[in-house]
Amino acid sequence: MKKRQTMGKMMRDRELRERRAMKQQKKDERKLAAAEGDGGVEGAEGAEGAGENIESDAGATPLGSSPESEARAT
Repeated sequence: MKKRQTMGKMMRDRELRERRAMKQQKKDERKLAAAEGDGGVEGAEGAEGAGENIESDAGATPLGSSPESEARAT
């Protein structure tokens, strides 16, 4: 005799499939954005370039900063 699947199990399975689909979609979007922004190069070169930009902008004031936020930072 075949056991019936409960509605609770069907709902859990559906939610799991939806979460997995959303996760895969986000992963694909991140890959696409990285490929467009990097010129298709992934790996250590991209990480080094980001570190250099942070160091060179260390003394610069960030866009949209206000005198109050600068006073709190010091």
